[in-house]
This record gives sequence, structure tokens and C-alpha cells, in this order.
Amino acid sequence: MARFKAKIFTAWCWVASALSTAFWATVSILSSFVSGSGRLQHYCMRRWSQDNLWLSRTRVEIEGLENIDRSRPQIFVANHSGLHDILSLAANLPIQFRWIAKRSLFSVPFMGWHMRRSGYIPIDRDNPRDMAKSIMEAARAINSGINAIAFPEGTRSKTGELGKFYGGVFSLALRTGVPLVPVSLDGSYRVIVPTTFRVTPGVILRIKIDRPIDLSLYTKADKQRLMDDVFRIMNRNLEELRSRRQPEEEGQDAIYRWIHPK
Repeated sequence: MARFKAKIFTAWCWVASALSTAFWATVSILSSFVSGSGRLQHYCMRRWSQDNLWLSRTRVEIEGLENIDRSRPQIFVANHSGLHDILSLAANLPIQFRWIAKRSLFSVPFMGWHMRRSGYIPIDRDNPRDMAKSIMEAARAINSGINAIAFPEGTRSKTGELGKFYGGVFSLALRTGVPLVPVSLDGSYRVIVPTTFRVTPGVILRIKIDRPIDLSLYTKADKQRLMDDVFRIMNRNLEELRSRRQPEEEGQDAIYRWIHPK
């Protein structure tokens, strides 16, 4: 019976999410014709993210909001283990920001067009010459006052463990000189189980925003040292967030208890 109930909940989540996505994507696309700044598109993304967190019954605990400097742009780097990393950041960060994404995504029909119209920032990580050019373009956007978020692992972790970093966003940070802010997230990979579509209700996704890193202490030749320092900070914070997990904490959620009655 529990397995059948889990399938019902998962089906409900995906159908309702598809309807929410269709609605907010339509509003966002229409907004892009009147908002060249991307602000309205960001609002649509925030509302879409809030919808989907509610649908999946995911609870978010966030700390370190005082480390967000509203007076100047910052580059946030976060670990990535599932869709709910994107949802939780979009729904809970109290600032306008743009995603940094690999350039190949901007070639996807329709999606790439809308990403450009929304002000997302492309980075080419496959060709060294194109990467240098894309970093210069991205640096101009950030220095104009745009906050940006990147997932330096480049792909999702299926276990929640921190993966190897790509260097593109760190080259970008050193070029701009704006503060680099490590963000650690734990729990996303438990909401939608890797290799399946099953949605687990009641997961607590914990976020820790660390203090900004002063890049005046690094030169361009220190990129690897910067990457290593950020990796250590994020890994340490991930271990701390995991230590807060309580046995069967999903059981605090009514839908989880309906699926798995004691």
C-alpha cells in the first residue's frame, strides 16, 4: 500500500508541476517582451520555485542571509545534487540574480532563447579560446551590477557528496574581483531519488551561506588555491548540515505519514 500511495503522490507532483511550469513559463516569456532587465522573469522563476517546493512538500532551512551584500554584486557558488537546489535558491535568496550556465544550454531550441532574454550568463568550458571570450563577456555583465550563481561541479551529484570543480566560474570571479560567496546545500538529492522520478515528501533542505571571500587576497595565478579553499569551506559546511539531520525527520510531514503510517 505504501508503494501505491507513493506513486499517487509522485504522479500528483509531476502533473501539478507541469501545469505550474506551463503557466509561469508563459508569463515569463510574455514578460521578456516588456522587461529587458530580466526582473519580471526572475519574479516568475521565484513563484514557480515556490510552487514546486510546496508541491513536493520540501521544507527549506536557510542561514547566513546576513552574508549577502545588497550594495554590490556577488558571485555565489553552490553544490548541486538535484532540481531542488535551483528551486530553494530561487525561492529564498532575497536578491535579484542570474544563473551562470554552460554555453551549450543556450543552443537548446526555445529554452536557450529565453535564457538569453532573461539575462542568464553563458560560460564556454569546452574550448579554451571561447572560454576566455565568454568569461570577459560575463565579467562585463557582473561588473554592471548583476549578482550571479553558478554550480562549479558542472553536473549533479547523485550521492550529495561534493564533486570536482570546473575552473570557469573561478576565472570569472578573479577577473571581476567581486566577492565570491560559498553556498552549501544538503537534502536535494533525497527529494527526487536519483535514477528515478519518485518524489519524497517532507525532506528538509538545509542551506548555509558562508562569508564572502575577499578576492584581493588572490591573483589570477592563484585560481587553484581559490578553488581548493572554496572546496574546503563548502565540504566542511556540508558535513555540518548533514550532522543536523534527524532520524525519520520526514515523518513530521502529514503526507509522508499518510504514505508510511506507523
